[in-house]
Amino acid sequence: MTIIEKAPAKINLSLDVLRKRETDEYHDVEMIMTTIDLADRLEFTSLEEDRIRISMESRYVPNDERNLAYRAAKLFKEKFGITKGVHIKIDKHIPVSAGLGGGSTDAAAVVRGLNRLWSLDLELADLALIAAKCGSDATFSLYGETAIARGFGEIVEKLPSPPPCWVVLAKPDIGVSTRTIFQHVKVEELTHPNNEALIRALHARDLSAICKHIGNALEAITITLHPEVKRIKDTMKNLGAPGVLMSGTGPTVYGLVEHQEKAKKIYNGMRGFCDEVYLVRLLG
Repeated sequence: MTIIEKAPAKINLSLDVLRKRETDEYHDVEMIMTTIDLADRLEFTSLEEDRIRISMESRYVPNDERNLAYRAAKLFKEKFGITKGVHIKIDKHIPVSAGLGGGSTDAAAVVRGLNRLWSLDLELADLALIAAKCGSDATFSLYGETAIARGFGEIVEKLPSPPPCWVVLAKPDIGVSTRTIFQHVKVEELTHPNNEALIRALHARDLSAICKHIGNALEAITITLHPEVKRIKDTMKNLGAPGVLMSGTGPTVYGLVEHQEKAKKIYNGMRGFCDEVYLVRLLG
């Protein structure tokens, strides 16, 4: 039997860093995220032999324990005592190291997919315990839609979704290490987004107010290390996108645009400036 799972990318409507934990190397964060119609596709086939096999065409993604999908499958099998194996074929469409949660959403899709493949009928709350060990965005990706994530990202609370709009994504030809960005974080020097105002705008389904209050406390750090991110952001603003922000730790920049024709113009303008450009819709 073969199971198919779609693994949508996310964008950060906000990303705030609240404090560095005293107990471990991580930071407490508060992130408002929503899903977009750019997705990987995962295909699961059960194997009689007790092994995990990952296959994909991307040369940038490992197929061993460094891959979050592999890690999620291993944790799932250990947690629930599964002695069967699985072949996971990943059709990769989300850019790698882009700030769009590609690894985390694949891990979440693995947890959902294995639950279906082996007919375990587990609740999402049970699956979330595994997802939480696979990255700060993985628990959100398990639930999807629009939500605020707190703690390390494992505490997820649903929020109203933004009104329908188009999303223009532009990724420069670089990868950004989340670990490297957080090594430069000094919480007292960050500019913190107004998450309360953003949540009010989501409840009001007011796209103009949403665009006004999106914010990313890590954007300035990434821009200092990678100035091309600012050039992309400025270009997208000059082309008329009303809400422009870097997603995650970057380097992808997105623009929220209400009308399709304007979104197409911005998309075409960015294609002359950047190699990886996408025009998608919100899913959340």
